[in-house]
Amino acid sequence: MGLRGFLTAGCLVLSVLIGLVISLDPSHTLGPTSSPTLPLIGLSLDTLQEARWQRDRDLFVERARELGAEVKVQAANSDDGRQIADVESLITSGVDVIVMVPHDGAAMAKAVRLAHEAGIPVIAYDRLIRNAETDLYVTFDNERVGEAQARYLLDHLDRSRRKPARIVRVYGGKTDNNSFLVKAGQDRAIRPALEASELIVLHEDWADNWKPENAKRIVNAAITKHGRKIDAILTSNDGTAGGAIQALVEEGLAGQVLVTGQDADLVACQRIVRGTQSMTVYKPVRRLARGAAELAVRLAEGKPIIAREAVFNGRIEVPSVFFDVITVTKDNMVATVIEDGFQDYDAVFP
Repeated sequence: MGLRGFLTAGCLVLSVLIGLVISLDPSHTLGPTSSPTLPLIGLSLDTLQEARWQRDRDLFVERARELGAEVKVQAANSDDGRQIADVESLITSGVDVIVMVPHDGAAMAKAVRLAHEAGIPVIAYDRLIRNAETDLYVTFDNERVGEAQARYLLDHLDRSRRKPARIVRVYGGKTDNNSFLVKAGQDRAIRPALEASELIVLHEDWADNWKPENAKRIVNAAITKHGRKIDAILTSNDGTAGGAIQALVEEGLAGQVLVTGQDADLVACQRIVRGTQSMTVYKPVRRLARGAAELAVRLAEGKPIIAREAVFNGRIEVPSVFFDVITVTKDNMVATVIEDGFQDYDAVFP
């Protein structure tokens, strides 16, 4: 591979934390036509069809340019073949490092191999690339996202209505490793309630590609099979929450069923204010995108990076940098997403 990593274990708290120091091998070249004074970063995105990823792109490019780098952006429209072709195009154009949001974390192992054959390091952004020698993983702690959703649900269910509480679970797309991480966090949080028979999962399914229409079909199926007596829907992001809520609207149940989310999308924040969605998990994208740009520039310039976490991707322990998440409700909307400038007050509270 084009990047050689070495590990140094520091005497941190009880030796639990491991400092992963990533640096370029002295023989490493930064790409076919790289310039030491103007790093060129390739940004390969799964899609730009969601507002979330448009924001990530803009913040990443802005920060990279502030640091004196240029960014070449490609978006694959959730097509694995196209994303492979995008990476090949970035390689040909002589980028110094590739930052990738994979559509399919397994399929993009090939892209990592192609980049490494050209001597180009790869950073997985927000989604893990599986079974590949990825150089760095930059993300939010997605298990904590799922845990925050489930803990909110447990804390706010009206259990006086009936026991056990009846819930529906809507997971994300199976091609995205984050779906499994979010689910793992949810599972850990709700397991005691399930084992104590305080909670029952009536219906559960995966929403392909995280699409709202697929989430809506899952909730429609749950209502058809189990009836209208549903206390909560544990949905994994704001898009799937929107689909679930549309199914509730059709049944006259919107606002009566607790619904979780993730991403603090504008429409989700508006739904929270109106009372049809209960919460969202805010992932401070500005910190993630700008932080990833800083790390990418450092790699392009051959400077070392310290990563204090590691995630096993099926092949190696990938050095990882985690950013924290925040639970958002109507009560703290202003103090979080609005004060951060992530959403505009007048748009959220029309």
